[in-house]
Amino acid sequence: MRSDGSTELAEVNEAGGPFPAHSSGGTESAAREAADPALQRFLDAVWMERGLSANTLAAYRRDLVDFSGAMAKSGAALKGATRDNLKSYLRSLSNAAVSPATQARKLSALRQFFSFLYTEGIRREDPTNAIEAPKRGRTLPKILSRGDLSRLMDAAQPDDAADGEKTRLLCIVEMLYASGMRVSELVTLPLSAARGRKGFLFVKGKGGKERLVPLNPTARKTLEQYLSVRESFLPKNSAHAAKFLFCSRSAEGHLTRRRCHQMLKELALKAGVDPDKLSPHVLRHAFATHLVEGGADLRSVQTMLGHADIGTTQIYTHVANERLHKVMDAAHPLARAKRRV
Repeated sequence: MRSDGSTELAEVNEAGGPFPAHSSGGTESAAREAADPALQRFLDAVWMERGLSANTLAAYRRDLVDFSGAMAKSGAALKGATRDNLKSYLRSLSNAAVSPATQARKLSALRQFFSFLYTEGIRREDPTNAIEAPKRGRTLPKILSRGDLSRLMDAAQPDDAADGEKTRLLCIVEMLYASGMRVSELVTLPLSAARGRKGFLFVKGKGGKERLVPLNPTARKTLEQYLSVRESFLPKNSAHAAKFLFCSRSAEGHLTRRRCHQMLKELALKAGVDPDKLSPHVLRHAFATHLVEGGADLRSVQTMLGHADIGTTQIYTHVANERLHKVMDAAHPLARAKRRV
């Protein structure tokens, strides 16, 4: 997640620009977006002027279309929203038990949209002024224990070395945990990235920023095994076979994030691990937390994760400290004696 609260959702048109209005999910939201040229004008402007990624643009669009739908129910237009409309919308999110983080992200999108309208002279005032963002408590990221990870790795081992799909799954799990990549970075890896500098992957992250990510010997070996059987289950006559490492029959030409999530949930069930505890991002959290627990310095972890701000990386020191306290409480003689009193 970015500092402005935006999230990832990959949508981009073939021309490489922001997606057209009709790309929204669902006819109602698409119609609302098409009927409000100010929204499309805003998305075009931030794409051209700020160079935001397609993922961030999609998040802005989704949040603004959601607010537009709420406005439409009261017979008002998106660009004519008042401060009271915004406060009412935020209250409705809170009443619906929407998390403070999601509320803050939606408000961030609205602030930028109305700031744009004000700057462009479309509105005389910015209705988001003096609206406070919901308070967000510190939420520690979910991670897996080393025991859970060991069970996952065991369950992912292919019975047959020639089984391409199972070898791919093992490769995905090991690469996510060994590198800390985001799932969006993993599924869009070009085939050339796996055949580049030995021991490293060249990854393009948020905002098009590039970084080198190290792979440990185990992950490198599994990647080589996957490459040796990759052609056995590639889509026939696929134009994307030579482009993506994890090529698939999807419209994007590569394994989708949704499918990657599904595969991990299925693996968790097979391994006897709670599926709710496992996702690609949980493996990223486990990578960072275990590095910090092992003594890695935060700057190195920040670089490997691709965080713009080291403050984002510091959350893993809190996770490691909390786990240390739990170990101490469970194992130290004085802690056990105190519980018996």
